[in-house]
Amino acid sequence: MRRPAATLAPEPRRHGWQRQPVLWLALLVFAAALAGCAWIIVAGQRHADTPLPTARTVFGVPVSAAPEPTAVDKDVEAGR
Repeated sequence: MRRPAATLAPEPRRHGWQRQPVLWLALLVFAAALAGCAWIIVAGQRHADTPLPTARTVFGVPVSAAPEPTAVDKDVEAGR
């Protein structure tokens, strides 16, 4: 004869998130990534970014600002 369902004790919960090893691994990887980002920022603040000796352009972009236009250049732009 079967026992009624009401007298059975409820089973303990076995599938909580804290029992999933993949989630612990993901949490560990995420924490390591954040720590790595913080370490890169701190290391970047401690060391100077010295300019490299290059030509006047790097990949077609001028390294320094363009010289100030002269009076003749301004007249040409104005159409005189």
